[in-house]
Amino acid sequence: MSLLEPEILSVTETTRQVKNLVEANFPQAWVIGEISNCTVASSGHVYLTLKDDSAQLRAVIWKRTASRLKFQIEDGMEVVAVGPIEVYQARGTYQLNIEQLIPQGVGALELAFRQMQEKLAAEGLFNPEHKQPIPFFPRKIALVTSPTSAAVRDMLQVITRRWNAVDLVIVPVAVQGEGAAEQIAAGIEVASQIPNVDTIITGRGGGSLEDLWAFNEEVVARAIFACPTPVISAVGHEIDVSIADLVADRRALTPSEAAELAVPLQSDILATLTHWGDQLTTHLKQRAQQVRLQLDALAAHPALTRPLDMIHNRVSQLDELDRRLIRSTRELISRFKSETKRLSSALDALSPLKVLNRGYSITRVETKSQTTETDIVKSIKQLNAGDTLQTHVTDGVIFSQVQKVVEETS
Repeated sequence: MSLLEPEILSVTETTRQVKNLVEANFPQAWVIGEISNCTVASSGHVYLTLKDDSAQLRAVIWKRTASRLKFQIEDGMEVVAVGPIEVYQARGTYQLNIEQLIPQGVGALELAFRQMQEKLAAEGLFNPEHKQPIPFFPRKIALVTSPTSAAVRDMLQVITRRWNAVDLVIVPVAVQGEGAAEQIAAGIEVASQIPNVDTIITGRGGGSLEDLWAFNEEVVARAIFACPTPVISAVGHEIDVSIADLVADRRALTPSEAAELAVPLQSDILATLTHWGDQLTTHLKQRAQQVRLQLDALAAHPALTRPLDMIHNRVSQLDELDRRLIRSTRELISRFKSETKRLSSALDALSPLKVLNRGYSITRVETKSQTTETDIVKSIKQLNAGDTLQTHVTDGVIFSQVQKVVEETS
């Protein structure tokens, strides 16, 4: 072959040389850009495009890497993507194989926390109406935490010191690292099925955000939300707030405070019982004194001390009433007699017989009809010659016959 003749390469050889050249020069690229066209394949791989104002770069996140991401990838998110640039020979294209994804403006875990908080809040997992009250006198408490941690020792000491009338069960789980979230969720479910457990405490001591991350996982949040037994969450220190804290029925700032919230203080209960016992005794004494005074007053009543006096008084009252009744009756009869006599005299004064005694008489004319009473003669117009008259005088009746009727003229 002449030195002037160009070397003719096949497509495969050309692509292979480009692949070798690109991958040799970009074994670990750090690329900043905006995510767009993000899709999750059924295989679990994530395909996306990184872009800026002038160019685009295709990228892929394989399933194993994608499953370890704490936050949700979204279009429009600005990130720094880290990984090698590889050439896909079959299509003659190149892409960034993302092995690490760093969101800009906020840390990856912080972003993941915000996204999870927004998602669960939208579903209502933090709503107050879903919160269950913590029993004031629990029978048995389950501690879902690491059995070797300082947090479990603190809780045991506080609970047994405050209230020794409760049984304690430790459900051992890992509280950080790979698979810790799944263990915590399973431990909460197991604790809820233990007989007589009426309070569950889950949590751990302080640490970095990475150390506490298991309590921010969705599986733990949903396990707490679905738990039929009230759950107290105590994760980290006072400044630490986890997703578990937001979902739980009660949040404690520390594991020690969770123990204080779970049981009452025995001395306070005894003091309260003593106080109410004293109050009850005082009220009973006062009531007994009142009843005693009432009984003394009743015992001193004349009806009990001198019962015959009351009978004698009632007899005297009856006698007095009897005398008054007789007197009133007599007065009433006398009044009726006087009134009758007065009316009789008035009636007697109006009697026609009295008029006859003074020289007057009553004349009646007999009628031919036997059914008609005789009429008193008041006018000559009632009489005709031949009529029979009955004249009543004071000592009898005079029968006479009309001879003639003469009208008197003035």
